[in-house]
Amino acid sequence: MDAAAAAVLGGAIGLLVGSVVVLAFRISERDQAAPDPGDRELLPKGTVAVLQALQSASVVLDSADHAIRVSPTAYSLGVVRDGHLIHDAIRDAVKAVRRDGESCSLHIEQPRGRSRSVTLAVRIAPLGGGLILILVDDSTESRRVDDVRRDFVANVSHELKTPVAALSLLSESVLAAADDPVAIERFAGRMQIESARLATLVVELIDLSRVQGDAPLTHAEVICVEEIVRDATDRTRLTAAAAQIELVIFVEPGLSVYGDRGQLVSALKNLVDNALAYSPAHTRVAVAARRAVDRIEISVTDQGIGIPDRDLGRIFERFYRVDPARSRATGGTGLGLSIVKHVCANHGGEVDVWSIEGAGSTFTLRLPAQLSAPGTPSVNGASAPARATPTTNASRKVSP
Repeated sequence: MDAAAAAVLGGAIGLLVGSVVVLAFRISERDQAAPDPGDRELLPKGTVAVLQALQSASVVLDSADHAIRVSPTAYSLGVVRDGHLIHDAIRDAVKAVRRDGESCSLHIEQPRGRSRSVTLAVRIAPLGGGLILILVDDSTESRRVDDVRRDFVANVSHELKTPVAALSLLSESVLAAADDPVAIERFAGRMQIESARLATLVVELIDLSRVQGDAPLTHAEVICVEEIVRDATDRTRLTAAAAQIELVIFVEPGLSVYGDRGQLVSALKNLVDNALAYSPAHTRVAVAARRAVDRIEISVTDQGIGIPDRDLGRIFERFYRVDPARSRATGGTGLGLSIVKHVCANHGGEVDVWSIEGAGSTFTLRLPAQLSAPGTPSVNGASAPARATPTTNASRKVSP
């Protein structure tokens, strides 16, 4: 046999061996994901078609609790290994279903790596003929959302209860001091403070609900950044004057962004209010805006008490306060920075914070710059950009 013939024969043998290996792998893969014809005969008519249409991971056990049909997702979730159930809780539930003949459901925690786990929602039901059906869904995200919602409701209830209880006690005190004008005046002043705090909380809850909606930019337009800054600072000048704090403004000319004017003004006002509340008298709060490549940066810098490093990662959480006692004294609700975070995300931007405890803080809004482009449709006479994709906010230290 010459060299050419040997090479051809060797190539053919290699191709044949490779094909056999691939075929064996495919058969093994198919056997994991689907039952053999004998298994199909064990299942009630139409069950296979129904299981294939379900989004849930599925496992069918025979009378000996051996898995005769396992969907690929059930393997990936770690429910079955070598044809047997892994979790003791699921095995115990299967025994209870066999004994009682009634379906049941449970949640189990599945370790995933060193520091995290997934929550599995498991439903178990008898199929007849000794067969048991197990459906499994990864409910980690839905459980997390439920926990956040439950915490939010608890926090709102607590925050509302405080001023309402104070108003109730103060009204009783006013009635009891009907013959004491000085006491009545004092109690009435406290009632005004508590009612103002309650009104602020309700307004900020409405604002937070609005910016978390499905269509947050229903009134988007091209906006001059200088107008946003002027509008936000004009609304805080009386507060700054009362606190003897100087407001300093610098805005580069010609800056514009695309978005909801009301949301952006509200976000910037919240940052300025926050800076004023945590700054001593006879200091400055500076508001500046500049272009940074394709972004507009609007920063609010104060000379206040600063934020401890341990709190920097949590200050954008709803109702989180670095100093609860000071927040109560200043009328803070703990929602302002959360609103700022959501407004930035709605506009495809982010908010960052730099702070040194005892020296002050700088909060920076980074928003996509409004850039003109040929053929771009105009909004109120100016070109509108493509809608930005929201990014996840990250609270991190940056240079001021």
